[in-house]
Parts: sequence; structure tokens; C-alpha cells
Amino acid sequence: MAKWGQGDPRWIVEERADATNVNNWHWTERDATSWSKSKLREVLVGLVVEGEAGRCEISDLKQVEGEASCNSRKGKLIIFYEWNLRLSWKGTVKESGEKHKGSVEIPNLSEENEVDDTEINVSKKKGEGDVLKDLMRTEGATKVREALRDYLKALRTEFTLGMILPTKAAVGQELATERKLNGNTVQDSVSPQSLDRVGVKIPTVKIVMREMFNSPADELYSIFTTKELVQKFSKCPAVIEAEKGGKLQMFDGCVSGEYAELVPSQRIVLKWRCRTWPDEHYATVALNFTDMAAQTELQLECKGVPVSNEDSTRQCWKKQYFEEIRILLQQSKDSME
Repeated sequence: MAKWGQGDPRWIVEERADATNVNNWHWTERDATSWSKSKLREVLVGLVVEGEAGRCEISDLKQVEGEASCNSRKGKLIIFYEWNLRLSWKGTVKESGEKHKGSVEIPNLSEENEVDDTEINVSKKKGEGDVLKDLMRTEGATKVREALRDYLKALRTEFTLGMILPTKAAVGQELATERKLNGNTVQDSVSPQSLDRVGVKIPTVKIVMREMFNSPADELYSIFTTKELVQKFSKCPAVIEAEKGGKLQMFDGCVSGEYAELVPSQRIVLKWRCRTWPDEHYATVALNFTDMAAQTELQLECKGVPVSNEDSTRQCWKKQYFEEIRILLQQSKDSME
């Protein structure tokens, strides 16, 4: 026991706004299953494998069975995951132009095995085209393992953000880092003026992105405000209440928030957050639509992103929003033709 007047440092409440799990002593647990399903789809679907034999692509994640969770105790993270995955692939033989399909089975992706030792089984539907099967068994398996490593890296870093809470000393270091950032030249998309504090007191940045879409502004605006269209490009159930104060939830709950401002075909402002961010911390997202004849320029300004989540947030908008919306627009165009 600690002597009278000398508090045990494990239980001392530091100068924190939440005063919870001080010094990360207590056991905490976070279910990573839904987040993992979305992340596995993100890193695997669309994976391209090319070689002398031809070109293959992972077209779908047909089966995702298992679970994942992250735990912390005494300042240490403990990761559990166990997955049984089945992927679909399609390919074209370079010489003949023949098209073939097949599947990739990953029966036991878990923390008990290294990714390099994880079993990956490639099969192909009946008929010729074994050269594509061989391509998927070699270069394909290598690329799949790289994607699985990306998932595990994100699980250990992106998803676990906030589980190891900063101590008084760590908060001091964060503030010193923020001051340093404010004093240096930052890339165009992250200006010194963009470092500010929103919600939970953590260093944040502003992300600015500009994208062109082959669509009129009103059509692009509808994709962000119509539940059926959001579900089409996100490939997940969604909650879309496109009115001021209306709720927003996407990607199996990985993204949530509410609509703060809507100007049809011109502007949308969102209170927006990723589930892995510190509790109650939101960014402010402004989407501005500029109609340019048959095209629309979309400018994204995302203010209040945690510094440690800048890259993952940028990739979320680029890959899970913009790239998928382009695919949806092309599919719509093809169906009309």
C-alpha cells in the first residue's frame, strides 16, 4: 500500500477532462468486427494483379466470417482476430482475350499465424485459363498478403486510436508538437492556420481536396443526400436524414454525424466523425459543388481531423467516397446507353 499522503500513481487522477482509466491501468475492450469487415473490403476489393499471362482483379468479398477485438491493460494493447474469407476474382488472358472467374479462400487469418504463413487457396471455374489461376497463386497471393498486412496495420493503429489515453506528460508532448507544426511550413492541403481544436482537445488539421466528376451538380448532390444512392456507392446500409440536424451513418457505423447545412446542388456541411476517433470528437466537413457544363468540381474541406488520422481520413474520402461515386456514375451512364 502507498504511504499516507503518497498516492499510488496508478490511481492518481491526472488533470484530464474525462478523468477515466487513468494511466491506462484498467482493462478496456473495443469490438472491431464491423470496422474490420469494412476495412477488409476496402483493402481487398479492386486489387489488381497483372503479369505476362494477363490481368486479374479481386471483384468481391463474398464471405467474411469471424470477429476481431482490441483490448488494453496497463498501457498495452492486445489484438484478437480470427477470419474466414472468400474472395471472387475475374481475369482476362493476354493472348486470347478470354475471360475467366475464380475464387480465393483464406480459411484462417488470425493472430496465431504470421501473414506469410496464412493459407491462401486459389481456384478457378471449369474450362481453360489455368494461366490466370497460376498468376493468382503467385503474384495474386503476394498482393493479397500485402493487403492483409495493411488491414492488420490499420487495426493496430487506426482502430485503436484513443484506447491508450494520454497521461499528463503525453498531453504536454502533443501540445509541443502542435506548437511546432504551427511554426513550420506545412503542405498546401494542411496549412498552419488549419491547426485548431474542435471538440475533444487534441491537435487537428484541415484537409482540402478537389475532385472533378462527369456529372451535373444536382445529380452529384443527390448522391450525397439520397439514402438509396448512398447505399449503392457505399455498399452498406445507411442512415441518411438530409435536413438540418438530420442524422448520418455509413459504412456499418464506421462514419457518423449529422447534416448542418444543405443548399441544393451547391453546398453540404456535415458534422462528421470516424468511429475510431476519440469519443465525441467531430470534424466539420464542407462539400461545395461548382457546376461546369457536363462536369462538376467538388471541393472538400474537412476541418478538425485528428493529426494522427490525416492520411486515413484522406484515403477514406478518396477511395470509399469519390472512387466509388465515380463507379456509380459510370454504371448509371452505361445503363442509360
